Amino acid sequence: MTDTVKAMNHLKEILKDLGIPKDLIRANAAINRDLQLDSTEIVEISLALKRRLGVKVKLESRQDKTLAEVSDAIASAMTERNN
Repeated sequence: MTDTVKAMNHLKEILKDLGIPKDLIRANAAINRDLQLDSTEIVEISLALKRRLGVKVKLESRQDKTLAEVSDAIASAMTERNN
């Protein structure tokens, strides 16, 4: 399993834990436009990633990232952590 797939799986679990409907959680879903996450939920995701994977990923930005883009960022952070 690649780091990107592993990252997406963890991200999906975190989003489900936050109460996001399963049918909305897809790779091309945008954090703000599609999932309508507020700043508190975004911080909760960041904290959960830190706890679960030991990585720090900046999710707060003006650009509305898709879950695929977030997963790529998580995978990059996992790679950096392991090197």
